[in-house]
Amino acid sequence: MSRIAQAFLNGKAFIPFVTGGDPDLETSEKLLIAMQEAGADLIEIGVPFSDPIAEGPVIQEANERALAAGCTTDKLFDMIEHARQKVTIPLVFLTYANPIYVYGKKRFMERCRQAGIDGIIVPDLPYEEREEMAADCEAAGVDMIPIITPTSKERITMIAKEATGFIYCVSSLGVTGVRKEIQTNVSEMVAYVRKASNAPVAVGFGISTPEQATAMASVSDGAIVGSAIVKLIAQHGRQSEEAVAAYVKEMKDALRGLH
Repeated sequence: MSRIAQAFLNGKAFIPFVTGGDPDLETSEKLLIAMQEAGADLIEIGVPFSDPIAEGPVIQEANERALAAGCTTDKLFDMIEHARQKVTIPLVFLTYANPIYVYGKKRFMERCRQAGIDGIIVPDLPYEEREEMAADCEAAGVDMIPIITPTSKERITMIAKEATGFIYCVSSLGVTGVRKEIQTNVSEMVAYVRKASNAPVAVGFGISTPEQATAMASVSDGAIVGSAIVKLIAQHGRQSEEAVAAYVKEMKDALRGLH
């Protein structure tokens, strides 16, 4: 059984997101370890990129901080390889097509395998073009995790059928960011997905409170939180471990009572 499959076996999964190299690589490594200890079931790591089109201002600024601090894709791989001495939960990259192509598809996936990256999420790779990367992912044993949005109703079956790892359902239209309320009918979207695939389904975009996480996880297999955590890192910088760990623990505790 893959590490990703195992992450969804202990009740509802809590999945935090951080931008790799924000505020620096050393802090990123400490955060991965701290989040695992606080109860994270799987961690998403953003590969810093100058044009992250799916991201709101909070994560865009994190990308800028990471790049300014000298984070490169190679350095990020090295840090993750080192962190893997202590981090046993699944790690998934969120990246864009451009950094993968610049690095070289085959080489990128092979480095993922070496460093212990279990899957990749590529928001700007349309379903119709997934074959561009599918063979290299498969050869390296890296899951291609699809994103399903509220607009993809007629496409849901097609996208979900091909899914490996887990399926990322987007709770809101637009870019990432904290939202006061989530108005999408997420349970309906998840029901469509479940008809087409047995892969676990996690919901992200806009979740920041234990109540929102509970609401989203109650109709799916887990909740993904990015901007709220990246905001804490922006506030606390190199001293963000404690604040992030406390937040992850609070969110995971909120999900523990769900079945």
